[in-house]
Amino acid sequence: MKIRAILVNCSVLLVTAAIGLLLCEWGARLILNPSDVLSVEIIKDPILGGTPSPHAKSDFDAWGFRNREVPKTSDIVALGDSHTYGNTARMIESWPYVAGSLTGRQVYNMGMGGYGPNQYFYLLQTKALSLKPRTIICGLYMGDDFENAFSITYGLDHWAYLRQLPPQNVDSYIWEIPTKDAWHKGIRLWLSRHSVVYQLVVHTSLGDRVKGGVQIRKAVQDYPGVATSLILPEKNILEAFRPQDVLNGLNQENPVIREGMRITFEMLKQMNDIAHQNNIQFVVVVIPTKPMVFSDYLEHNSEIPLDDVIDRLYVNERLARAQTFKFMTEANISYVDALPALQKSVGQGLYASSAADMHPNKNGYRVIGEVVAEALKQGAGKK
Repeated sequence: MKIRAILVNCSVLLVTAAIGLLLCEWGARLILNPSDVLSVEIIKDPILGGTPSPHAKSDFDAWGFRNREVPKTSDIVALGDSHTYGNTARMIESWPYVAGSLTGRQVYNMGMGGYGPNQYFYLLQTKALSLKPRTIICGLYMGDDFENAFSITYGLDHWAYLRQLPPQNVDSYIWEIPTKDAWHKGIRLWLSRHSVVYQLVVHTSLGDRVKGGVQIRKAVQDYPGVATSLILPEKNILEAFRPQDVLNGLNQENPVIREGMRITFEMLKQMNDIAHQNNIQFVVVVIPTKPMVFSDYLEHNSEIPLDDVIDRLYVNERLARAQTFKFMTEANISYVDALPALQKSVGQGLYASSAADMHPNKNGYRVIGEVVAEALKQGAGKK
């Protein structure tokens, strides 16, 4: 009888706890925007490489993007990767929403982590035009968009018509998937995509900042040969960097990157042509890498670990930027360079407090949004 009573009590306790968690989840979803908390669940797609799952479309909008809803029309449509999506910030803190707020225009954000120029082009054709925008803005991230263009083109048959190199063995699916070997990681991944309560408990703002500060100070020890840090309290600078990862996506000696740049330029040209054919303004926002923003403090600084890698990165990013700007000028594509404004604001805490995540935070996105808004008010950027 005692065992039966214990089992009954445990069952009641478990049921009560489950109901309580469900009520907490329901309440959290009523109060908060799930897209501010949850990560997007991505499934394989033969054209895009990955696309939001049906479940993701219930927590984001009907297309799976980070908006309250899919409108019938929108003044501005923004295309881009995680830097346009607004990783580490709330939906309304992403640079497209900041730009929309400052210009008084409605914005629809089609940014998605892991996407690149091919996906931007496809989404412009298949979805963006249907919203009848006056302006389409493409966020071009210098860190990995060229590499992404190559991997999608050579990894998916849909894009074979763009290839100029011999066949390559490329895995175009770059999004995280659960593994049987790490079942506990799979559970955490599932919860991060489905539970607002889990995300709130595990990732609180204060906790992330404290943990991030510790990570940055220990970046060199914890990630030897991978990460470095810049700590200048008098400048209000506490940042970590992963320069080799960035260099890999910009290395001008790598034929993969050069081919990715060619493909990127072709996609941008076609996007610009299609936009103009539909009487739509097309603007490219060039988003620099994090190390480039801090070049005044990192370049030729032998006291910084991995200084040789950082200096090589600068050579390659500047070459890539020069080629990109030259191409867009010759192709008559309007563009905005976010680098100068970000460099002027380095003491404002522009990036996520982390030794692993190199995305801007709400402060960094605000600066980019302000640059875009000003360009739109002035008629839309350089050519």
